[in-house]
Amino acid sequence: MSDQQPVLPTRERSRWPWIAAAAALVVAAGVVIGVVAGRGDADDDTGATTVRIGVTDASQPYWKIYTDLARQKLNVTVELVNFNDYSQPNPALRQRQLELNQFQHIEYLANYNVTAKDDLQPIGATAVYPLPLYSLKYKQPAEFPAGGKVAIPNDAINQARGLLVLQAAGLVTLKGGGSAFSSTADVETKRVDVVTLDASQTAGALQNGSVVGAIVNNNYATSAKLPRDAAIFQDDPASASAAPYVNVFAARAADKDNPTYLELAGLYHDPAVEKGVQDSNGGVAVLRTVPATELQALLRTVQDQAAAAGK
Repeated sequence: MSDQQPVLPTRERSRWPWIAAAAALVVAAGVVIGVVAGRGDADDDTGATTVRIGVTDASQPYWKIYTDLARQKLNVTVELVNFNDYSQPNPALRQRQLELNQFQHIEYLANYNVTAKDDLQPIGATAVYPLPLYSLKYKQPAEFPAGGKVAIPNDAINQARGLLVLQAAGLVTLKGGGSAFSSTADVETKRVDVVTLDASQTAGALQNGSVVGAIVNNNYATSAKLPRDAAIFQDDPASASAAPYVNVFAARAADKDNPTYLELAGLYHDPAVEKGVQDSNGGVAVLRTVPATELQALLRTVQDQAAAAGK
């Protein structure tokens, strides 16, 4: 797919018939860069319930729309706790510093649960995003010089997905065709040298010229202001194989049926919020609504695969 721009999405409201399909998720988080402090599930003097939600993009305008609607429609005060990468929101949820988080897809959550021996649960879908290969110099992957460096995220889930993108772009071949749990050790042949970096650093490596191409997650591409026409290749977020890459609201297992939390997950699909999401992300999101029970069934499937892969 040379010279490909990010695919403009269509909204999908149907149930996924391929829910049993396998695949993977992501995310590694780090330092809290902004916190609106407050007590989860506490009532303020207006009777509004307070719910703390961990995110990695609290500065995006659609969250203001979302929090205003939560107050108006649900009488819930949403307090956003912002993290600058993906490694902390799940431990923070586990430790009851949050009531919910919204930053990860099913694959990442499955990998976290297996490795951390946790049981966080998805309670609502948001969207699937393509994983693009960016270049600021070349218009298609075939133009990359032999031996040129290409950066991909170093966390297990995004690394595997990034390698699959590079394989589809004709830059590497992976042992056994690759999988949601492939690593750089599975690269059998290559036209480029693959460099692994923290997901938050791949955009910077591209911008400072140390690599000819980079796999950059959508939120980091937005933060770095990478031009959309620099996305020269990507996977297909509307395909059946993208099921495990749907981003979700996650809760502790004991709270997966909490009616307020389920309503907050559903509020993401208010038309005003969805428009804000698309405005903030250049129209690349493929919005999904999937029942919580189906998300949880998919999570179990992917967790089984992660366990079998020795994750």
